[in-house]
Amino acid sequence: MNATSRSKFRMPDLRLLTSRLELVAATVELAQAEINNFPSLAQLLDTPRPASWPPPLNDEHSQQHFLASLQKAEASDAGWNLWFCVRREPRELVGNAGFKGSPADGLVEIGYSMLETHQRHGYATEAVQALVGWAFQNRAVQRVVADTLPELIPSIRVMQKSGFVFVGDGPIEDGMRTIRYELSRERFQTLALE
Repeated sequence: MNATSRSKFRMPDLRLLTSRLELVAATVELAQAEINNFPSLAQLLDTPRPASWPPPLNDEHSQQHFLASLQKAEASDAGWNLWFCVRREPRELVGNAGFKGSPADGLVEIGYSMLETHQRHGYATEAVQALVGWAFQNRAVQRVVADTLPELIPSIRVMQKSGFVFVGDGPIEDGMRTIRYELSRERFQTLALE
């Protein structure tokens, strides 16, 4: 696909429903609205505008990264990027979650962040579990990993409740040491049977 045809390409409308959330896969239009016209993002997601945005660690740099990734994306990349997390009742934008790209060598990395007013309500766990289940539907995915800062105990709890296990040090990000958790396809399937 060349640059001209890519600019005309539209990601499919991809959504996942959980008991309380609607997860909406980002498109170029949604990512641009998040950066340039936040009221438009809320309108596109059919939500009221939240009192604050973005969620923690979803700064301008990460927003630009996701937009650039979406602009280069092809149809097979749908869903392997940012997802907006919308509470269904009452309808409200509560955070985001998603992947840092398509599967590579059997691996995908997941991340998540909820607005502070919506933390500790189980939304991150619900979103992560739904996205992990979606990821493992793709036979190319053998492992899902997540990195966090060692002091972010709530983030660690999300991974543990989602079946991830601690595997050691993660990469250095912005000069800070992270720790890594992982969920293998085999462990995911075993947990699904319990």
